[in-house]
Amino acid sequence: MKYMIMMFGSQQDYDMLASWTPDDLMALHKFMGEWNNELVESGEFVDAQGLGAPVHARRVQVREGVPVVTDGPYPETAEVLAGYTIVDCASFDRATEIAAKLADTPHPEGAQLGREWYVDIRPIGGAEELDA
Repeated sequence: MKYMIMMFGSQQDYDMLASWTPDDLMALHKFMGEWNNELVESGEFVDAQGLGAPVHARRVQVREGVPVVTDGPYPETAEVLAGYTIVDCASFDRATEIAAKLADTPHPEGAQLGREWYVDIRPIGGAEELDA
């Protein structure tokens, strides 16, 4: 069954990356590369994409039948989808194990994160097949 593992961030999180040292950024990229490679090697990897910063987002709403476009970031939004990974694995429990590794993404000692780091997992269709 396929699951989407969603990573969340804020504009503050994106801005904070600019203050990381090259070694800190290299450690982050190494961690993400190893995490992705494990999924590829196990045959569970389907797709993954990181998303641009909220400052580059646009929101489209329809008001009185007319599309209204608002450029980001949005002050009322504390967090946004920062990226996702889709896995195809045996169970919701296995998807949770995979996500738990991602939730432990390294960051520099003393880094002021915009919020507590977490990821969400959701089944892609077929929710009636969940085992947990």
